[in-house]
Amino acid sequence: MYNLYLSTMLLFTLSALAANAGDRFQNDVVRTSSGALKITFIGHASLIFSFYNKIVYVDPFSRLADYATLPKADVIVITHEHQDHLDPAAIEKIRTEKTKIALSEAAAKQFPGGIVMKNGDVRIVEGVTIEAVPAYNIVHKRETGGPFHPRGAGNGYIMTFGDKRVYVAGDTENIPEMAGLKNIDIAFLPMNLPYTMTPEMTAAAAKKIRPRILYPYHYGSTDTSLLMALLKNQKGTEVRIRKME
Repeated sequence: MYNLYLSTMLLFTLSALAANAGDRFQNDVVRTSSGALKITFIGHASLIFSFYNKIVYVDPFSRLADYATLPKADVIVITHEHQDHLDPAAIEKIRTEKTKIALSEAAAKQFPGGIVMKNGDVRIVEGVTIEAVPAYNIVHKRETGGPFHPRGAGNGYIMTFGDKRVYVAGDTENIPEMAGLKNIDIAFLPMNLPYTMTPEMTAAAAKKIRPRILYPYHYGSTDTSLLMALLKNQKGTEVRIRKME
């Protein structure tokens, strides 16, 4: 009964912390070994994870919301330096003197003062284990011939909440390193052209990673039903579509 009471109170606290976001954005709650993980889908590549009285933002972007009305951040995670992922105006509205910012080396050149993470780095930030993993293009390139996202410039992140490992891939294609990602419970995979993946690439990535829950995100006008069809026979992976254009 006491454990049930604690669990209920934690859910109430998480809901209160993200009340403003919850009124306007979709939310999912996932059970972990250490309580509830609340995911708020702001849109595009922007997410909020609420866990154990901590608020973790990913790639806040002013076009999507009035961040001044959202909960203050304990941690902000920035995948790379592009303006729809690194938005200083949005960051300033949610940061406090205690907020920790983890970001790629290229992003840190534009927004100094954070915790710089390179591919392969692992840090514990405000109690959340964060692993930086590769995120880059192989196929899709600019007219100049260079990739939209060069290898080593950006990060995907695996964040651990209780016993759940959450992979936020950043702007990437179906890269070989994905085959080495283990025990991913929740995966956010981008699916928009020409910058990241086609539905076919996203499905192939999901088959490598085999997450228990897959959220396509940053998908623009891509038809998400194509991904659903490609993965309809993949056992053990639930595809969830949320508003993340």
